[in-house]
Amino acid sequence: MTVTRPARLTGAALCAALALLAAVWILKDLAALGSPAGLAWSWSGDHYLPARGPAVTSLVDPLLLAVSVATAVAALRSRHAASALVATGVVTLALRLPGLWALGTGALVTALLDVALAAGLVITAAAGRRRADRPHEQLPTRPRAGRAVAAGILLAVAALTVVLWEAHWAGELRLQLTVDRFVGGRSAFTPVLAPPPAWLSLVLVGLYGAAAVSAFARARHTRAFGLLAGAFLTACGFAAFARVVRVGLLPHLTDAPTFEQLYVLTAAFGLFGGIAVLALLAGRGAPVAAPAPYGPYGSYGPPPAPPYPPPPGW
Repeated sequence: MTVTRPARLTGAALCAALALLAAVWILKDLAALGSPAGLAWSWSGDHYLPARGPAVTSLVDPLLLAVSVATAVAALRSRHAASALVATGVVTLALRLPGLWALGTGALVTALLDVALAAGLVITAAAGRRRADRPHEQLPTRPRAGRAVAAGILLAVAALTVVLWEAHWAGELRLQLTVDRFVGGRSAFTPVLAPPPAWLSLVLVGLYGAAAVSAFARARHTRAFGLLAGAFLTACGFAAFARVVRVGLLPHLTDAPTFEQLYVLTAAFGLFGGIAVLALLAGRGAPVAAPAPYGPYGSYGPPPAPPYPPPPGW
């Protein structure tokens, strides 16, 4: 399947609008926190910095900004950008959905716009698809077997890790706090645009799991979903590892409680495992030519047989 040029242009415009919305809020937070370093620490989870106002964005916002820009470029450059448009649209839709019931007019308006734009991406990709029926037209490539299996294993482990941590917090916290972690509430201390922590975990489990299954199946959409999953895994691991370094836990890791040791291992796996997924799936697979529409000779049929009896000079 390929995407028509009008659909690609529409998808790129929708991605640009998503990126613009994220950039506006990021610039607002940059003005409130006063420095890029302060904003970066806020995204990593350190919300105890002096600022002129509460942070609005979270780590999700720069990720969605980068993903939207990358998808817009892919839509403009490639006829095979349908999977990238769908992946970006579905993940944006899932992450912005809790904003529809969040407090605050700015968060609600942003959520409404992002949800509408994300749904538009999915609809555009579905409506603009066409079958690759021209002779010798290239199809989207499949990932190579070894790379796909390795990436699938890493993503499956990442999904399992998120599930185990959420099960741990569900057993440690009171029921009301657990519910607030899923749907949001006063006990969930998160920036205004950030999805609730457990909701984010649910989205990540779905993303990692879907990317792992597609990698094991060597589906043609593996690269789009796998790179998106790898980007989220790397960013979350980097943020967690930055917090570990900031509190000075690494020099005393052997003497730390088991809980903290597991946290450090999870952060390291997220950082280096995400980088490995990106490296494994970044390379292009072997190109595959589209089948001819009317038999092995294309739409014109086989070459004509010589006449009989042959004319002179045949």
